[in-house]
Amino acid sequence: MRGALAIIGAGRVGRALGRRLHELGWKIGAVVTQSEPSARKAVRFIGAGKGHATLSRDVLASRVILICTPDDAVVRVAGELARIGAEELRGKVVLHTSGALNSSALKAVRAYGADAASMHPLQSFSGVRVPPLDGKVFAIEGDPPAIRLARQITRALGGLPVQIAGERKALYHAAAAFAAGHELAIQEASVRLLMLAGMKRGEAVRALLQLTRQVLENFERLGPRAAWTGPLSRGDHGVIAAHLAAMKFLPGEFAKVYTALNDLAVLLLSSDSAALSTAANDLRVSSNKRLKAESAGGRA
Repeated sequence: MRGALAIIGAGRVGRALGRRLHELGWKIGAVVTQSEPSARKAVRFIGAGKGHATLSRDVLASRVILICTPDDAVVRVAGELARIGAEELRGKVVLHTSGALNSSALKAVRAYGADAASMHPLQSFSGVRVPPLDGKVFAIEGDPPAIRLARQITRALGGLPVQIAGERKALYHAAAAFAAGHELAIQEASVRLLMLAGMKRGEAVRALLQLTRQVLENFERLGPRAAWTGPLSRGDHGVIAAHLAAMKFLPGEFAKVYTALNDLAVLLLSSDSAALSTAANDLRVSSNKRLKAESAGGRA
C-alpha cells in the first residue's frame, strides 16, 4: 500500500499524518501550504517532501493526494486541482480530512476520473507533536477504491476505520462538537462556578476532572442510565431550583444552558421522561416567575 503521497494544507493535521506516514515508509512528494516559510516548516516536521507555497502540477507526481486544508477551502482546492490536473487525475485517489464535509466536496476531481473519499481522524491535534493514533476512530466515506485505500492508511496508522453515510456527515461532526468543544465549555463553566464558591482554579480543575472521569468510566462500563447522577436523576427539583437561584447574578447563558441540559438529560436518560419533563417545566415556569418578580422589585 505504500506509495507516493502529496499533502495540500500541511497544518496541524497534515503535518502529523504526513510525518507518521513517512515513518511508515510512504514517499512524501509535494507539501503545499500558503507560504514558503510555512512550507519549509512543514517539510522539516514531516521529515520529507518538497515544500510549495502554491498549488502546482508537482502534486500530480503522487498517486494519492491528501487535502488537509480548513473546511471552507476544500471545495476551492478541489476545483483548482481539477483545473491543473484535468485528465491526469484519472486513477488517482484524492482524500480530504474534513470532519464536517463529505466526499461530495471533491466532485470537481471526480469529474476527471479521480476516486474521492473523506477520512477524518476523531482526534485533536496540537501541532506540537504527533498524537497517538492507536485505536482512534477514522470516519470514512466515498468511492469504493478510495475507501479501501483510506482503510489501509487508517489501519497502518493504528486507527480504527469506521464507514459512515456521506449524507449524515454533518451529524457525525455535530456529535464530535458535543463531546469535545461543548464539553470544554461545560467544564470551564463548572470551574468558574467552583471558583466563585471559593476554590482556586487549580483545585477546581482537579476536582472536576476527577468527577468527570469517574462518570465517563461508569458510562463506558454501565451505560448511560446507570451512570446518570445528580439531582435531576433523583427527581430532586428543589436542589435544581436552588442551583438556578444561585446563578441569577451570572450571565444569563449559565442558567439557560443548565436548563437546556436538564431538558436534554430528561429526554435521553430518564426512564420516565414524561413525568420528569412535566416537573422540569413546572420548575422552569416558577423560576422565571421568581426572576421576573425580583427584577420588577429591583426596578421599583
